[in-house]
Amino acid sequence: MRLSRYFLPTLKEAPSDAQIVSHQLMLRAGLIKQEAAGIYAWLPLGLRVLNRIEQIVREEQERAGAVELLMPTLQLADLWRESGRYDAYGPEMLRITDRHERELLYGPTNEEMITDIFRGFVKSYKALPLNLFHIQWKFRDERRPRFGVMRGREFLMKDAYSFDIDEASARKAYNRMFVAYLNTFARMGLKAVPMRADTGPIGGDLSHEFIVLADTGESQVFCDRKLVEMPAPGSGVDWDDLQAIVDERTGLYAATEEMHDAGQFEGQTAEADRLTARGIEVGHIFYFGTKYSAPMKAKVAGPDGKDTEVHMGSYGVGVSRLLGAIIEASHDEGGIIWPDSVAPFDVVVINLRVNDEAVCVACEEAVAKLEALGKDVLYDDTDERPGGKFATADLIGIPWQLTIGPKGVAEGLVELKRRATGEKVSIPLDEALAKVRG
Repeated sequence: MRLSRYFLPTLKEAPSDAQIVSHQLMLRAGLIKQEAAGIYAWLPLGLRVLNRIEQIVREEQERAGAVELLMPTLQLADLWRESGRYDAYGPEMLRITDRHERELLYGPTNEEMITDIFRGFVKSYKALPLNLFHIQWKFRDERRPRFGVMRGREFLMKDAYSFDIDEASARKAYNRMFVAYLNTFARMGLKAVPMRADTGPIGGDLSHEFIVLADTGESQVFCDRKLVEMPAPGSGVDWDDLQAIVDERTGLYAATEEMHDAGQFEGQTAEADRLTARGIEVGHIFYFGTKYSAPMKAKVAGPDGKDTEVHMGSYGVGVSRLLGAIIEASHDEGGIIWPDSVAPFDVVVINLRVNDEAVCVACEEAVAKLEALGKDVLYDDTDERPGGKFATADLIGIPWQLTIGPKGVAEGLVELKRRATGEKVSIPLDEALAKVRG
């Protein structure tokens, strides 16, 4: 992609109302544009990152056995009346009346709708276990939307819903999502700590938030330091027996501010391991038994032929919020530092003299060879000054910067910079390609 033909409206300064680093950098790097309070347009560079995050989430859900569908954004109010949540949910729900006076709502979550879909088609325990997920835009009318995509009103979310014949099976489904989340966030370069959490308006008796530690986090969290140092389980786990993995992590103290017990924290955790920090929620999982299946009559015939209310869980990931969390965890004074797995482009090739034919030929060669390696390349062929080009490359956070100028062409060298470390080397193109290939 040639930068001269791309739409990348960067800003030298962030708007004064952008209070945290991620919001500032997303605006400055041309990832988003605010259209209304808590509502953003996703510009081309931001959309590329959003799509890459979404794909990682999708792959890990499918690896854990979940099946993708897509539900509508508008839901019938009558479904929520069945569950008892329509009046109880609060002013965050955007209620709508269509031209036929039907009451609708812009979905903040999908427990009712997925239960309705399930009860319409699944009649026997033989179809269980079942986990259905989708990735969809949602709306919650926050009283004070702030911090950019971290607390917006419209947001992209992955929500999954499990259906099982009994509590024991449902807890196995819960464990699968627990492990899938650890793997998901690790693939994005994040250290996410599972913490016992309040169930809130979703309900239930078992819930964990997945928290990324960051100085600008929205709430205070308390945990055993060993949890931060634990590696992700990885894809090679036995998906039918995950209890030991879950027990290892839930056996150590970790709690959000709402669930914190100071006495338990001190009694359970060695002083040197007690970590108090700020955190950003990036995922939340719930087991809530028959909270929705009972009032909505979602039943299956059990092995004895009797109708049984299914046990359910729900599992959310803030896909759009993850961009903000990643930036909060990975940036410097120059701008964003994208992990390779979610970066909008893998390499930016910087042409230092666009009116020099030899330099242009060398840049075109580098771009062609990088693309042949399967790399996504942004080619800065603009007539901006070198300092401006370097500043833009650092701001937008592409993992590799490959710079070609007249001196390098004469010497048969290119300059390769690793954005995360700042390390620069002047080497032949083929050596640079080998480093980028990894």
